[in-house]
Amino acid sequence: MKDAYQMETLIVGAGFAGCIIARELANAGQKILIIDQRSHIAGNAYDEFDSDGVLIHRYGPHIFHTNSERIFNYLSQFTEWRPYEHRVLGVVNGEAYPFPINRDTINRLYNLNLNEAETEQYFEKVREPRSLIKTSEDVVLNSVGRDLYEKFFLNYTKKQWGVNPSELKAGVAARIPVRTNTDDRYFADTFQAMPLDGYTKMFEKILAHPNIEVRTGIHFNDVKREFASAHIVYTGPIDEYFNFCFGKLPYRSLRFEHEHLPNTAQYQRVGTVNYPNDFNFTRITEFKHLTGQQHSGTSIVREYPQADGAPYYPIPNDTNETLFKRYETLAKDHSNITFVGRLAQYRYYNMDQVVGAALVAAEQLIEKLTP
Repeated sequence: MKDAYQMETLIVGAGFAGCIIARELANAGQKILIIDQRSHIAGNAYDEFDSDGVLIHRYGPHIFHTNSERIFNYLSQFTEWRPYEHRVLGVVNGEAYPFPINRDTINRLYNLNLNEAETEQYFEKVREPRSLIKTSEDVVLNSVGRDLYEKFFLNYTKKQWGVNPSELKAGVAARIPVRTNTDDRYFADTFQAMPLDGYTKMFEKILAHPNIEVRTGIHFNDVKREFASAHIVYTGPIDEYFNFCFGKLPYRSLRFEHEHLPNTAQYQRVGTVNYPNDFNFTRITEFKHLTGQQHSGTSIVREYPQADGAPYYPIPNDTNETLFKRYETLAKDHSNITFVGRLAQYRYYNMDQVVGAALVAAEQLIEKLTP
């Protein structure tokens, strides 16, 4: 394989991290081969038209948002955008409330009529102060108190992560704001948009460079001996690369149940509805909200978290971080390999954070590999 294509860098994984590094190295004159064990590019952001003609995200909803103008402008080279602000409802006792929690959530849930200052006072009254914030439970109790924690966070976290919030690092819950106003957007970032023609089309443009060759359906283990002398960018699970020599890093996986509903213009009021306390799934997403597509029917997906299966989410706690650090130390002894991405760095990255990490890694590699 190598002789047929005089590549200089092998990139393993055609998601955000791999594809952006491929493009940057190709722009710098490097010959790149990028492989992926799946049959397609774009990683978990892969979207496609289902058999009924609705554009869906095969691996669950991916909503782009960032505060970084640099990252937004970078991706704008490869796509036009559809402005989109994601909204989520959380179902508690059969009623749907704005989530993240805001003033309307409080007023409707408790039959109150608080203004913004009074809502802030309410949170101050019900919160359980924590002098030391170490876990996700600490974050939520310190912010909104016991009742809201149990209604919106506790059981959702158990389903999503397979552990109690007290067993997760604070950063997991800290990603979810609590608002005293009526802002019902899930994200408050400066830039919120969806690729106009979908993520897969955007990835195709990222990889459209004469110095890049793409091969899908290829597992790294089947070809790595052929590339022993090449520089490798690895975006898969770092523990798998080292044959789990220190043990497996825990990940959460997901099972997706896609369904098309014919002759249904709209299934739910917003893009995603969370079910923290009911059912085995965590949420339902309706894709037409995200894409703006016009269609006589609609397509939805239910997400079922599970322990086994493809790795999606690193589980952030001190024990797992300690194990990852052992792999990270081992990786430093392999100067011909760059580990980058959510699985390779065992980080709960958003998409824009992966893009940022990839751009930094690419800059370092160009300096290292360019004569």
